[in-house]
Amino acid sequence: MRAHPIHLLRITGILDGISLIVLLGIAMPLKYMAEIEEAVTIAGSIHGGIFCLYAASILYAAIRVKWNLLWPAAAVIAAFIPFGNFVLDRQLKKAQAKYGVRPINITVLVYSIVFFSFFDLFAQLPVMSTFATSVGASAFIVGFVIGLYSLANTLGNILSGIMTDKIGPFKLLMAGLLLSSGALLLYHFVDQPVLLIIVRIVHGFVAGLIVPAAFTFSANTTVHNEQGKKVAFTGTFVGLAAIIGPAFSGIMASRTSVPFVFTCVAALGLLLSVLSAIFLRKYKISKKEKDDAPAPSAGSLFNAGVIKAYGGAFFLMFSQGVIAYLLPLHVQSLGYDSRLSGTLMSTFGIIAVLLFVLPTNRIFDRVAPSRTMAVGMGLMGASQLLISQSGTTLTLYLVLGLYGVGFALLFPSINTMLIQATPAELRGKAYGYFYAFFSLGVVAGSSVLGWLPFDTIEGFMFTGIILLLFAVVVAFDKQRKQVLSH
Repeated sequence: MRAHPIHLLRITGILDGISLIVLLGIAMPLKYMAEIEEAVTIAGSIHGGIFCLYAASILYAAIRVKWNLLWPAAAVIAAFIPFGNFVLDRQLKKAQAKYGVRPINITVLVYSIVFFSFFDLFAQLPVMSTFATSVGASAFIVGFVIGLYSLANTLGNILSGIMTDKIGPFKLLMAGLLLSSGALLLYHFVDQPVLLIIVRIVHGFVAGLIVPAAFTFSANTTVHNEQGKKVAFTGTFVGLAAIIGPAFSGIMASRTSVPFVFTCVAALGLLLSVLSAIFLRKYKISKKEKDDAPAPSAGSLFNAGVIKAYGGAFFLMFSQGVIAYLLPLHVQSLGYDSRLSGTLMSTFGIIAVLLFVLPTNRIFDRVAPSRTMAVGMGLMGASQLLISQSGTTLTLYLVLGLYGVGFALLFPSINTMLIQATPAELRGKAYGYFYAFFSLGVVAGSSVLGWLPFDTIEGFMFTGIILLLFAVVVAFDKQRKQVLSH
């Protein structure tokens, strides 16, 4: 008889809890009180390895157990709280008898691949600049290698989109997962800036193969009347990656090393590679799913709906780039601790995830995506303007919460709009360009504001005005089409 997935989760959870207590309660006192540096290195490495197994058990349980996403989320949170795993184990013991096991859920597996891709991205944010400095990179090279990843990622996105339409999304998913896992391990060999530049190019390019193929696979296996809701659930996994990734890498890097953090991420990628090879290889789109696939709004790839989706993707990530660049500077100028920037970014992520996973996600199948897109972009633009005028922690949290609402409305809308505007045979290419615009938006958001002679307040106001203008264009275009149809 096979072990219940929750039983495996409980075993790895207890081991993870014990290793965390050993690290915090024994190894760290030995380091700081007895000056035994090796204690933290050894205990941290063991804890990191166990955490990888624990993360894999969480993923496996999420795929196999008939429960909601709150259980996996609680399991992740418990890993960062001393004795948290032991408290959770009591609840898991009861849940083991309550929840049954289901066959592998293809949808959740694809969601998990999306999570891995964005987890890989967000895990780099807190540690890459310090890692680049540690191998002798100058300030210019530090900024260069961070942006270089996104540029290489753009090329990978485009190639993935083109090849997905030719050979199917499965082969691109497998190539992306295996090559990305291998690229993450290359950081162990980086000891000078030139090698770091080479690894960043390789890593960014192969990582770019995953997302267009994953979203194409998801879109091609979704019936028409559930597209918005399904995309919202995909956004949940992106949001969780944005919340968990920076926290995980920041904590683990301080206890072990940056290459070890990337090794843990690589282990997750390899696990997903194995699961994909077993369960996605033979999966084919059913006749019903093909019949339910929506007809494109125009014959070519670059029709009005696709162009609006691309514009939404670019300005969404342009806004994210501005937030990442200016928010820490704004917080610092107000005299607050730099840690406030991280909690503010987590706030917008948490709000977005809640709107994705709660029944509010039904709005995306009941309201035209162009409407929710205009509202979402408008809220994000308004929040950029309000950030420039916010001087207290309370107002900053409220404004970033508003930004999270806008993000939650915009992300599913542009994905749904893209699906509805493209036929299945062009969807890979469409998603390839779509996520290329995502990558370019991040680079443009931080670099354009760096080039322009703006201070932080002027930068936020400039971005807010651009987003509001784009929201007006989308809303006006929708209104114009309604008038013409009558």
